[in-house]
Amino acid sequence: MVSASLRCAVLCLLAWHSAQAADGYPARPIRMIVPVSPGATTDTLARAVGAKVSESVGQQVVIDNRAGASGVIGTDLVSRAAPDGYTILVITSTHTINPSLQKNLPFDPVRDFTPIILMASSPTVLIVHPSLAATNLKEFIALAKAKPGQLNFGSGGTGTSTHLVAELLKSTAGIDTNHVPYKGAAPALTDVLAGQLHFMFSGIVPALPQIRGGKVRALGVTSLTRSGAAPEIPTLAESGLPGFSFGLWYGVLGPAGLPQAVVDKLNAEIRRAMTLPDVRARLVTEGADVVASSPKGLLDHMQKEIATYRKLVQNAGIKPDDVK
Repeated sequence: MVSASLRCAVLCLLAWHSAQAADGYPARPIRMIVPVSPGATTDTLARAVGAKVSESVGQQVVIDNRAGASGVIGTDLVSRAAPDGYTILVITSTHTINPSLQKNLPFDPVRDFTPIILMASSPTVLIVHPSLAATNLKEFIALAKAKPGQLNFGSGGTGTSTHLVAELLKSTAGIDTNHVPYKGAAPALTDVLAGQLHFMFSGIVPALPQIRGGKVRALGVTSLTRSGAAPEIPTLAESGLPGFSFGLWYGVLGPAGLPQAVVDKLNAEIRRAMTLPDVRARLVTEGADVVASSPKGLLDHMQKEIATYRKLVQNAGIKPDDVK
């Protein structure tokens, strides 16, 4: 048996090492791995936040884009990095979708990482072609129930967030609609505009010009509160599906074993950056809203998302081989 005094000594030693790790941190540049290509919202957010953190801590935050395999390439790099706070990772919803859709991931999405912060979230928006006889969510659900299997929706591909949110709507509202996968959300949106598809869930930024131009009709956003980018659009939760929530989101992880003092330092610096007016304004243009959670907030969110996506994928009958 380990004595109480020995356990106390071990805990004190771990706490001392954690404090030492953060003392003077950061002493050199921090590499922020972004597992998507430059120009995406994830990259834009990482660069905006990284620049502010650099100014505050006096060390450069270097953005390192490592795109490929739905984020797995860049994420794997961080899972194998030293837990010293000098290599961190920006993640999106894809991080919690991948376990349900990819065989043999080289890492565990929770166990192999240290949560730092959930930075922001961005809703999708349910849009329909103006010719559809539905001006609000209740009318849309009634129409879908009256015509089971006759309404077609597009997505950016099988297993993508724009597909899975539609599957969530189907299961929540009890409707039967047909999925038409595309190689990206943009061509799906084009076909909604042309009337080739009845509806889809789109990122709010690409959809807004079409909504405000009257080319598509917005029935609701998928966040629990209205989006700062389009406060005139109601939420699906307030429109007849209480509690309905689905959104894209952006967080930061470190490798497993990151000292708590380093986690606290990074969380505080990124949280501070998220509150700055110019960063908030930039987020609005990207259709995102600030969250700035605690490390535990990100952990809880990830665990909930993994369970939600696993259920959606199973109910929709999606297999890893279906995802191209």
